[in-house]
Amino acid sequence: MRMLGNSTRGLLPKQWHLLYRSARNKGTMNQLKWMQRKAALWITGAFCTSPTGGLEALAGLIPIHLMLKKLATRTVYCVATLSDTHPLHSMMGEGLLKRAEPHTHSAALMTPAMRGKVKSTVMEVDKHIHTLTESFEPFAPEAHPGDQLLDRYADRLHFDEPRADPLTVLAATDGSVPQSNQYQATSVAIIYKGHHKLERTCYVSGRVTALDAELNAIACAVRLAVKQANCQHIMVFIDSMGSVHKAVDPSVHSGQAFSLSVCHALQEWFKADNLRCITFVYIPSTLRWDIHGEAHKCTVLLSRALSPGLMEFHFPGSNLQGL
Repeated sequence: MRMLGNSTRGLLPKQWHLLYRSARNKGTMNQLKWMQRKAALWITGAFCTSPTGGLEALAGLIPIHLMLKKLATRTVYCVATLSDTHPLHSMMGEGLLKRAEPHTHSAALMTPAMRGKVKSTVMEVDKHIHTLTESFEPFAPEAHPGDQLLDRYADRLHFDEPRADPLTVLAATDGSVPQSNQYQATSVAIIYKGHHKLERTCYVSGRVTALDAELNAIACAVRLAVKQANCQHIMVFIDSMGSVHKAVDPSVHSGQAFSLSVCHALQEWFKADNLRCITFVYIPSTLRWDIHGEAHKCTVLLSRALSPGLMEFHFPGSNLQGL
C-alpha cells in the first residue's frame, strides 16, 4: 500500500518496474486490484461479497488504474523541481536541457523517427511536462539554509498567541473550493486596524486545490498588512494551520510561489524594525467568528461559474452583496 500513497518524490526502481509491468501484464494488474479490494474491505468492514466498485467508493479509494496514472503523472512533474544543472536534464529534450550539456543519447539529439521508436520515462517526461501549470524554484534566495524566514526571524513569528495592541493590524483569510466542479475556488483577505476596515480583496482562482486557495489568501493578507502605516504587529486569523506552516516554508512544494511571496514580504518588513512581529491564530470556520466569519461569508458569496483564466476582484471597503 505504500506505493499507492500520495508520493510527490517519485517511485523506487522496483515500483517503476511494477508500474510498467501492470500496464501490460493483466495478472499483475489483477493482483493490484485484489490488494485494493482487501484494503477497502478492511476499511469499510463490508461483506466479502460486496462489489468492488462500491467498496472503493465507500472507502474513498480511486480505481487502481487511475491511481497508477496519477503516480506516473506526478513522477513526470517531479522533473520540474530539479535544479538547472541536474544530470537528468542532460537526457531530456531541447526544452528541458536548462544549463546541462546534452548526453550522446539525449532526446534532444534524436530524430523524430527515433523518438517514435523509443519507449522510456524520458520520452514520457518530454511529452507530458508541458501540461504542468505550476513553476518551482529549487534554489530560491528565500529557501537558502540559514536565510529562511524561520531561521532568521523565528522569535518574531507566533502561532496561536493572540495579544491586544493598538498598533496591531488584523487580517482574516479564507479559501474555499466548492463541491461542484462548475464553480471556481475563491480566496478572501480582509484587513482591519482597530474597528476600521482598511482593505478587502477577493480572488476567483479557477480550479485549484483547497491548499492553493488558502495559500493565495494568506499571501494576499500578508502583502496588504505589511503596507499599512504604523504597523508593529500583524495578527492573521485563519482556519487551517497546516496552510500557515506551508506559507512560511520556501522549499519546493505545491504552491511554492505563494510561500515565496509571503517569505519575501515578511523578511523585508522585519528588516525595517526589530520590534515587528506577526501572529497566526487558528479560528474554526464553524464558529463564524467576527471578521473571520465575514471572510468565510465572502468566499460563499463570491462563487462563480468556471471560466478560463484568473479573475481578480479588489473591493477596498466595498460591500460584496452587490456581486
